[in-house]
Amino acid sequence: MNAFWPYVAALIPSAGVGFLFWLVIKNLVEGDRKERLAHSQWEASQDRLHREERNSTSPPESEQKG
Repeated sequence: MNAFWPYVAALIPSAGVGFLFWLVIKNLVEGDRKERLAHSQWEASQDRLHREERNSTSPPESEQKG
């Protein structure tokens, strides 16, 4: 059993670095997903705003055909 612990001690730093790598990549991917969602929501609100501005500034349909 005493021969087991040196191998465990040798693997702990690699496992720690692997865990940190996984944690960083997970947060990068999650942050990118949230950023894309926020950007698409912002674009949708801007499109809605521009559509409302266009509809409020255009003359009524009866005046357009006349």
